[in-house]
Amino acid sequence: MILPATTHTTGRPSEAQHWYTKDGKPAYEVQAANGTMRPTTLRDARKLGLLPSVTTIIRTAAAPGLERWKQEQVLLAALTLPAQASDETTAAYTARIIRDSQEQGKKAAERGTAIHAAVQGAYEGAQPSVEYTAHVTATMSKVKEVYGRTARWQAESSFAHPSGFGGKVDLNCPGVVIDFKTKEFGADSTKRLAWDEHRMQLAACRKGLGMPTAHCANVFISVSEPGLVVVHVWPEDELQEAWRMFAALLAYWQAKNSHNPTGETV
Repeated sequence: MILPATTHTTGRPSEAQHWYTKDGKPAYEVQAANGTMRPTTLRDARKLGLLPSVTTIIRTAAAPGLERWKQEQVLLAALTLPAQASDETTAAYTARIIRDSQEQGKKAAERGTAIHAAVQGAYEGAQPSVEYTAHVTATMSKVKEVYGRTARWQAESSFAHPSGFGGKVDLNCPGVVIDFKTKEFGADSTKRLAWDEHRMQLAACRKGLGMPTAHCANVFISVSEPGLVVVHVWPEDELQEAWRMFAALLAYWQAKNSHNPTGETV
Protein backbone atom coordinates (compact mmCIF):
# COMPACT_ATOMS: atom_id res chain seq x y z
CA MET A 1 0.00 0.00 0.00
CA ILE A 2 1.25 3.50 -0.83
CA LEU A 3 1.30 5.83 2.13
CA PRO A 4 -0.66 9.04 1.59
CA ALA A 5 1.14 12.11 0.27
CA THR A 6 0.94 15.36 2.16
CA THR A 7 1.64 18.88 0.97
CA HIS A 8 4.11 21.23 2.67
CA THR A 9 4.92 24.75 1.52
CA THR A 10 7.49 25.95 4.04
CA GLY A 11 10.20 26.76 1.50
CA ARG A 12 13.00 24.84 -0.17
CA PRO A 13 15.86 23.92 2.18
CA SER A 14 19.06 22.41 0.79
CA GLU A 15 18.66 18.87 -0.52
CA ALA A 16 22.05 17.81 0.80
CA GLN A 17 20.50 15.32 3.27
CA HIS A 18 16.73 15.07 3.22
CA TRP A 19 14.74 12.68 5.40
CA TYR A 20 11.03 11.89 5.74
CA THR A 21 8.81 10.28 8.33
CA LYS A 22 6.92 7.10 7.47
CA ASP A 23 3.76 9.14 6.89
CA GLY A 24 5.48 11.36 4.35
CA LYS A 25 6.29 14.47 6.37
CA PRO A 26 9.66 16.21 5.88
CA ALA A 27 12.10 15.73 8.76
CA TYR A 28 15.03 17.83 7.57
CA GLU A 29 15.99 18.97 11.07
CA VAL A 30 16.02 17.62 14.62
CA GLN A 31 16.45 19.35 17.94
CA ALA A 32 20.01 19.46 19.22
CA ALA A 33 21.00 18.99 22.87
CA ASN A 34 21.18 22.76 23.35
CA GLY A 35 17.64 23.21 22.09
CA THR A 36 18.51 24.60 18.65
CA MET A 37 17.63 22.87 15.38
CA ARG A 38 20.28 21.12 13.29
CA PRO A 39 20.29 19.07 10.07
CA THR A 40 19.14 15.46 10.44
CA THR A 41 21.90 12.87 10.13
CA LEU A 42 21.94 9.17 9.27
CA ARG A 43 22.37 8.44 12.97
CA ASP A 44 19.20 10.42 13.73
CA ALA A 45 17.37 8.63 10.93
CA ARG A 46 18.27 5.22 12.35
CA LYS A 47 17.09 6.28 15.79
CA LEU A 48 13.84 7.85 14.58
CA GLY A 49 13.04 5.44 11.74
CA LEU A 50 13.23 8.12 9.03
CA LEU A 51 13.33 7.45 5.30
CA PRO A 52 16.02 8.80 2.93
CA SER A 53 14.95 11.07 0.09
CA VAL A 54 14.81 10.09 -3.56
CA THR A 55 17.72 12.44 -4.27
CA THR A 56 19.80 10.89 -1.49
CA ILE A 57 19.37 7.47 -3.09
CA ILE A 58 20.12 8.69 -6.61
CA ARG A 59 23.33 10.38 -5.49
CA THR A 60 24.88 6.98 -4.83
CA ALA A 61 25.30 6.74 -8.63
CA ALA A 62 27.49 8.85 -10.87
CA ALA A 63 25.89 11.94 -12.42
CA PRO A 64 27.81 12.68 -15.65
CA GLY A 65 26.06 15.97 -16.34
CA LEU A 66 26.75 17.32 -12.87
CA GLU A 67 30.36 16.12 -12.87
CA ARG A 68 31.01 17.76 -16.22
CA TRP A 69 29.54 21.04 -14.92
CA LYS A 70 31.82 20.89 -11.85
CA GLN A 71 34.84 20.32 -14.08
CA GLU A 72 33.85 23.31 -16.21
CA GLN A 73 33.64 25.50 -13.09
CA VAL A 74 37.15 24.48 -12.06
CA LEU A 75 38.50 25.23 -15.54
CA LEU A 76 36.77 28.62 -15.64
CA ALA A 77 38.17 29.49 -12.22
CA ALA A 78 41.66 28.50 -13.37
CA LEU A 79 41.35 30.72 -16.44
CA THR A 80 40.22 33.78 -14.48
CA LEU A 81 42.36 33.51 -11.34
CA PRO A 82 45.99 34.48 -11.86
CA ALA A 83 48.62 33.47 -9.35
CA GLN A 84 48.72 35.98 -6.49
CA ALA A 85 52.51 36.15 -6.33
CA SER A 86 55.54 34.46 -7.76
CA ASP A 87 56.06 32.61 -4.50
CA GLU A 88 52.53 31.14 -4.37
CA THR A 89 52.92 27.37 -4.34
CA THR A 90 51.13 25.11 -6.78
CA ALA A 91 49.23 23.53 -3.89
CA ALA A 92 48.04 26.92 -2.62
CA TYR A 93 47.08 28.08 -6.10
CA THR A 94 45.16 24.86 -6.76
CA ALA A 95 43.32 25.15 -3.45
CA ARG A 96 42.31 28.73 -4.31
CA ILE A 97 40.98 27.64 -7.69
CA ILE A 98 38.92 24.88 -6.07
CA ARG A 99 37.49 27.29 -3.48
CA ASP A 100 36.51 29.77 -6.18
CA SER A 101 34.81 27.09 -8.31
CA GLN A 102 32.87 25.87 -5.26
CA GLU A 103 31.76 29.42 -4.52
CA GLN A 104 30.40 29.72 -8.04
CA GLY A 105 28.57 26.44 -7.57
CA LYS A 106 27.08 27.68 -4.31
CA LYS A 107 25.84 30.86 -5.98
CA ALA A 108 24.30 28.85 -8.83
CA ALA A 109 22.54 26.56 -6.34
CA GLU A 110 21.18 29.51 -4.38
CA ARG A 111 19.85 31.13 -7.55
CA GLY A 112 18.25 27.86 -8.61
CA THR A 113 16.60 27.52 -5.21
CA ALA A 114 15.26 31.07 -5.47
CA ILE A 115 13.78 30.41 -8.92
CA HIS A 116 12.22 27.17 -7.68
CA ALA A 117 10.67 29.02 -4.77
CA ALA A 118 9.32 31.74 -7.05
CA VAL A 119 7.69 29.19 -9.37
CA GLN A 120 6.28 27.24 -6.42
CA GLY A 121 4.88 30.42 -4.91
CA ALA A 122 3.22 31.38 -8.18
CA TYR A 123 1.37 28.06 -8.31
CA GLU A 124 0.20 28.76 -4.78
CA GLY A 125 -1.06 32.22 -5.69
CA ALA A 126 1.90 34.42 -4.73
CA GLN A 127 3.24 37.22 -6.91
CA PRO A 128 6.88 36.65 -8.00
CA SER A 129 9.50 39.32 -7.48
CA VAL A 130 10.51 41.42 -10.48
CA GLU A 131 13.83 39.55 -10.63
CA TYR A 132 12.11 36.24 -11.34
CA THR A 133 8.95 37.33 -13.17
CA ALA A 134 10.29 36.27 -16.58
CA HIS A 135 11.29 32.83 -15.27
CA VAL A 136 7.91 32.25 -13.61
CA THR A 137 5.77 33.58 -16.47
CA ALA A 138 7.58 31.52 -19.09
CA THR A 139 7.46 28.37 -16.95
CA MET A 140 3.74 28.58 -16.27
CA SER A 141 3.04 29.41 -19.91
CA LYS A 142 5.01 26.40 -21.14
CA VAL A 143 3.34 24.04 -18.67
CA LYS A 144 -0.09 25.30 -19.82
CA GLU A 145 0.96 24.80 -23.43
CA VAL A 146 1.86 21.16 -22.82
CA TYR A 147 -0.82 20.16 -20.30
CA GLY A 148 -3.67 22.62 -20.82
CA ARG A 149 -5.26 25.16 -18.52
CA THR A 150 -7.60 22.88 -16.58
CA ALA A 151 -5.01 20.80 -14.71
CA ARG A 152 -5.47 20.92 -10.92
CA TRP A 153 -1.84 21.54 -9.98
CA GLN A 154 -0.45 20.94 -6.51
CA ALA A 155 3.02 22.18 -5.59
CA GLU A 156 5.51 20.55 -3.21
CA SER A 157 3.60 17.35 -2.36
CA SER A 158 5.64 15.09 -0.10
CA PHE A 159 5.30 11.33 0.29
CA ALA A 160 6.68 8.15 1.81
CA HIS A 161 6.90 4.80 0.05
CA PRO A 162 6.66 1.53 2.01
CA SER A 163 9.87 0.16 0.47
CA GLY A 164 11.83 2.76 2.41
CA PHE A 165 12.19 6.15 0.69
CA GLY A 166 10.46 9.51 0.72
CA GLY A 167 10.47 12.67 -1.32
CA LYS A 168 8.84 15.84 -2.48
CA VAL A 169 7.50 16.67 -5.95
CA ASP A 170 7.74 20.12 -7.50
CA LEU A 171 4.37 19.94 -9.26
CA ASN A 172 1.71 17.31 -9.84
CA CYS A 173 -1.91 16.80 -10.75
CA PRO A 174 -3.88 13.58 -11.30
CA GLY A 175 -1.84 11.54 -13.77
CA VAL A 176 1.05 14.00 -14.18
CA VAL A 177 4.32 14.56 -12.28
CA ILE A 178 6.66 17.45 -13.09
CA ASP A 179 10.12 18.32 -11.81
CA PHE A 180 11.73 21.73 -12.39
CA LYS A 181 15.45 22.08 -13.13
CA THR A 182 17.37 25.35 -13.42
CA LYS A 183 20.37 25.35 -15.75
CA GLU A 184 22.53 27.69 -17.77
CA PHE A 185 21.61 27.24 -21.43
CA GLY A 186 20.60 29.39 -24.40
CA ALA A 187 18.15 29.07 -27.26
CA ASP A 188 20.95 27.95 -29.59
CA SER A 189 22.59 25.65 -27.05
CA THR A 190 23.35 22.04 -27.99
CA LYS A 191 23.93 21.16 -24.34
CA ARG A 192 22.22 17.98 -23.20
CA LEU A 193 19.62 18.81 -20.58
CA ALA A 194 17.97 15.52 -19.56
CA TRP A 195 19.98 12.79 -17.81
CA ASP A 196 19.32 9.42 -16.18
CA GLU A 197 19.13 10.90 -12.68
CA HIS A 198 16.24 13.09 -13.83
CA ARG A 199 14.10 10.23 -15.07
CA MET A 200 14.96 8.11 -12.01
CA GLN A 201 13.75 10.92 -9.77
CA LEU A 202 10.46 11.19 -11.63
CA ALA A 203 9.96 7.41 -11.81
CA ALA A 204 10.44 7.12 -8.04
CA CYS A 205 8.26 10.13 -7.25
CA ARG A 206 5.30 8.90 -9.28
CA LYS A 207 5.50 5.59 -7.40
CA GLY A 208 5.69 7.45 -4.10
CA LEU A 209 2.62 9.52 -4.93
CA GLY A 210 0.64 6.40 -5.78
CA MET A 211 0.53 7.22 -9.51
CA PRO A 212 2.72 4.44 -11.00
CA THR A 213 1.73 5.22 -14.59
CA ALA A 214 1.72 9.03 -14.37
CA HIS A 215 2.93 11.12 -17.29
CA CYS A 216 6.36 12.56 -16.29
CA ALA A 217 8.33 15.55 -17.52
CA ASN A 218 11.27 17.74 -16.60
CA VAL A 219 10.82 21.46 -17.09
CA PHE A 220 14.23 23.07 -17.66
CA ILE A 221 14.37 26.77 -16.76
CA SER A 222 17.25 28.77 -18.18
CA VAL A 223 19.17 30.86 -15.66
CA SER A 224 21.27 32.60 -18.31
CA GLU A 225 18.31 33.56 -20.53
CA PRO A 226 15.28 34.48 -18.37
CA GLY A 227 12.11 33.45 -20.19
CA LEU A 228 13.62 30.41 -21.92
CA VAL A 229 12.00 27.15 -20.84
CA VAL A 230 12.29 23.66 -22.35
CA VAL A 231 10.03 20.71 -21.49
CA HIS A 232 11.38 17.16 -21.76
CA VAL A 233 8.67 14.49 -21.66
CA TRP A 234 9.93 11.03 -20.72
CA PRO A 235 8.63 8.00 -22.69
CA GLU A 236 6.96 5.30 -20.61
CA ASP A 237 9.53 2.62 -21.44
CA GLU A 238 12.35 4.88 -20.23
CA LEU A 239 10.47 5.59 -16.98
CA GLN A 240 9.97 1.88 -16.34
CA GLU A 241 13.67 1.29 -16.93
CA ALA A 242 14.47 4.23 -14.64
CA TRP A 243 12.39 2.68 -11.85
CA ARG A 244 14.41 -0.55 -12.10
CA MET A 245 17.59 1.52 -11.92
CA PHE A 246 16.34 3.41 -8.87
CA ALA A 247 15.23 0.20 -7.13
CA ALA A 248 18.74 -1.21 -7.56
CA LEU A 249 20.27 1.95 -6.05
CA LEU A 250 17.79 1.83 -3.16
CA ALA A 251 18.77 -1.75 -2.34
CA TYR A 252 22.45 -0.77 -2.50
CA TRP A 253 21.95 2.30 -0.28
CA GLN A 254 20.00 0.32 2.33
CA ALA A 255 22.64 -2.43 2.43
CA LYS A 256 25.55 0.03 2.56
CA ASN A 257 23.99 2.09 5.36
CA SER A 258 22.27 -0.77 7.22
CA HIS A 259 19.07 1.23 7.25
CA ASN A 260 15.63 0.11 6.06
CA PRO A 261 13.11 1.12 8.72
CA THR A 262 10.11 -0.27 6.83
CA GLY A 263 11.60 -3.74 6.48
CA GLU A 264 10.09 -4.02 3.00
CA THR A 265 11.84 -4.29 -0.34
CA VAL A 266 10.96 -2.94 -3.76
